[in-house]
Amino acid sequence: MGGFFGVASKKDCVFDLFFGTDYHSHLGTRRAGMAVYNKETGFDRAIHNIENAPFRTKFDKDVNEMKGSIGIGCISDYEPQPLLVRSHHGTYAITTVGKINNMDEIVKKIFNTGHSHFLEMSGGDINATELVAAVINQKENLIEGIQYAQDVIDGSMSIAILTPMGIYAARDKKGRTPISIGKKDDGFCMSFESFAYLNLGYTEVRELGPGEIVIITPEECKTLVGPGDEMKICSFLWIYYGYPSSSYEGLSVEKMRNNCGSLMAKRDNVRPDSVAGVPDSGIAHAIGYANESGIPFQRPFIKYTPTWPRSFMPTIQSQRNLIAKMKLIPVQDLIENKSLLLIDDSIVRGTQLRETTEFLYQSGAKEVHIRPACPPLLYGCKYLNFSRSSSEMELITRRIISDMEKGAKDVNLDVYANPDSSEYQTMLDRMCKQLNFTTLAFNRLDDMIEAIGLPKEKLCTYCWDGKE
Repeated sequence: MGGFFGVASKKDCVFDLFFGTDYHSHLGTRRAGMAVYNKETGFDRAIHNIENAPFRTKFDKDVNEMKGSIGIGCISDYEPQPLLVRSHHGTYAITTVGKINNMDEIVKKIFNTGHSHFLEMSGGDINATELVAAVINQKENLIEGIQYAQDVIDGSMSIAILTPMGIYAARDKKGRTPISIGKKDDGFCMSFESFAYLNLGYTEVRELGPGEIVIITPEECKTLVGPGDEMKICSFLWIYYGYPSSSYEGLSVEKMRNNCGSLMAKRDNVRPDSVAGVPDSGIAHAIGYANESGIPFQRPFIKYTPTWPRSFMPTIQSQRNLIAKMKLIPVQDLIENKSLLLIDDSIVRGTQLRETTEFLYQSGAKEVHIRPACPPLLYGCKYLNFSRSSSEMELITRRIISDMEKGAKDVNLDVYANPDSSEYQTMLDRMCKQLNFTTLAFNRLDDMIEAIGLPKEKLCTYCWDGKE
């Protein structure tokens, strides 16, 4: 995923930029960066690898040395950024959040217009943020360039550009990711997460609309391109990505997760001894379930956070699985001879949840009932790098469906997305047996949408139903 933060202030902005960016650390685990502009010294930038140390540790020295009244910062799940770019627009810094599905096509088109080269990253890929800058530079001004980039990109792209004049902030065309504007006496800020600026003394002004472009200065946030009519904000922000104190389109993540658990409980008929959430994203769902059902909420295992605070680091899958297991410490008295109902945000590959279930059985659990807070994932995300899986066949659902369909290529996935179909139930039965759960029941898409509180046409639900 990734997230960004920006400040335009009448004073030095580095303190606010440092902590505002740090508040996005739950959105990425690979790279982070800050860029600032100072009238006397120009641009300054720092980028660090944050795979093995948190943002605050890596940027502690930089925050004491950087000076500037305007700045942008980012947490990235992949590419190094912000980038400093010199072009006919002048020098600017740029950071992005999103995904480009037609990168090869865009690169070829830019080469045909005379662009000479792109720098390759260590994995051989082109930096998506560099490509966005190259597209923007095809046009006569930044506003036209941003609009052009969002038109030609297949996928999703929110953009922040730091210039000596201020920060250009552009929400992606369908509003799949949020941008919130905050204000205090000496300036304005823009943020992926609206909670990120509250403790810094800002109050919320508003959220940008889909495709809206603004310029942020110490004096104002001015709309340059108005919002579009169509929105498809990512539903997974509420289910998993969003921090509990976040809200999007005015709808609280924590409240949504409570609602979600409550609706799941209303459809359930098992009566375990206790309800638990896989820390951390499953906890609020579990509280909602427990409150609705009257079954006690307990914590039969605790996540050890002092040295393993991050949820999906490192990047090698086998190491991630091992660390996920190492982080969970059992509370024996709450497990032994107990029937447990466990809520997780989702099941992707199934590996970690299977190991968690085995860990509970080994600790003496009698039953482990699994209740994912969203429907079965059937499609890889096309818009936000929810998973950088090389193939949809890494999804446990698709592997099971392939077995059911004897490897057939043209499979009607609609029947597997329908919770009332026999194919759906067979898929769940096979998954339950393969992962060694006592029972398995996913949340329904209609209930999940009700828990969010927005009309379905305003939500992206592609990873569950394939509807764009």
